[in-house]
Order: sequence, then C-alpha cells, then structure tokens
Amino acid sequence: MRWFGLWIGVWMLCSLGAGQVAFTSKAVEAVVARYGEGARQRIEAYDMLIGSLADRDEFEKLIAVNVFVNRALWVSDRQLWGEEDYWASPLEFLGRNAGDCEDYVIAKYFALRRSGVADTKLFFTYVKASGQTQPHMVLSYYPTPSAVPLVLDNLNAKILPGTLREDLTPVYSFNASTLFLAKKAGKGERLPGSERQNKAWFDFLANLEKERL
Repeated sequence: MRWFGLWIGVWMLCSLGAGQVAFTSKAVEAVVARYGEGARQRIEAYDMLIGSLADRDEFEKLIAVNVFVNRALWVSDRQLWGEEDYWASPLEFLGRNAGDCEDYVIAKYFALRRSGVADTKLFFTYVKASGQTQPHMVLSYYPTPSAVPLVLDNLNAKILPGTLREDLTPVYSFNASTLFLAKKAGKGERLPGSERQNKAWFDFLANLEKERL
C-alpha cells in the first residue's frame, strides 16, 4: 500500500448508489469466468450473509461481516495485482479470496451498507500499526457522531473501541463524502483540499462502476 500523504481525494460513493447495490449477474459471471466456481460460491455466501442480517442489530451485523471478510488471505497488492497500490472491488476481493487492508475494509463497508448501516456511521481510517512500517487501514463504526468508534480490523479479530486499540495510531478518516483528521475518541476536523484526487480511489470507483453496467 503506497502512502499518499495527508491528502486523499474522496468521491460520493453513495451518489453511485454503490453502497446499497447488489452485484449484477453479468458482473458475477465475469468474475466467475476469471477466477472459477469457487468465486461464485464466495459471492453467493457474501450475498446470503447480507440477506440474513436485515433484522439483526448493528453490533451483530458488525461481528458477522467482520468474521466473514477476515477469512480471506492477506496478500500484498504487488503480489496479487502487480501494482504498488490497488483498491479491489468487493467482487474482485471475493474472486481472489485475498487482498490487503483496504480490500478488507471495502468489502466490510459494502456488506454493512447493503445490510442497512448508514454511511454516516462508517469511516475508512488510516492508522499506523505497531510493528508495521506500512500504513494500515481499518473500518471505524460510530454508533453516534460523538461516540468512540468501534474498530473492524483484519489484524485483530476482536471488534474493540478505538481507545482500547493501543497498537493503532489514527492518522485520518474519511467516509464517502468527507475527509477528517482522526482522533482517539472522534473523527476530528475536516481538512481543506479534501476534493484533491487520489488515483487509487478514483481507479477503484471506475472499476466499481464498470461492474454495475
């Protein structure tokens, strides 16, 4: 994962309806053709999981999605995609059954959005993780805007409040529309220049839109 500095370009994911749209049959068949029938089984299991969460409370949704997505293998972008920084769509992640930290976060985000969790509660959060030289990303869930976030992470299977993750130092958070400096117990303040582009993010959105055609 390449470090892009403090600025990151953010697009309105929800303007695409991306957070709540199920996979099209055409997109699924393309992934199955590329990665085999195992991909179909994983995609169907992902869809079934989301369908089973409709009437469950949000913490139960967090647990179920975190466990499911964390089953995939961690593989660097260089090994998996031949690129320094590639943000895979949920279909690509399920197809390969592997990815790096951003890919886990994206797959969790889409599953939770499709299960009914509001975008305003879910933030992509860059952190510095103890013992790692590379930046790391987690998904932060805020039950209320001022609450201490719960952290969904592929490095630690337990969903814990950010204040109990002493191994993580937040750097900044963003959701589908806004960029924030991160703080231990909150999202912090919006940064100017948050509309500046980030190639990986925009490439990801372009791939995502292709999958919906």
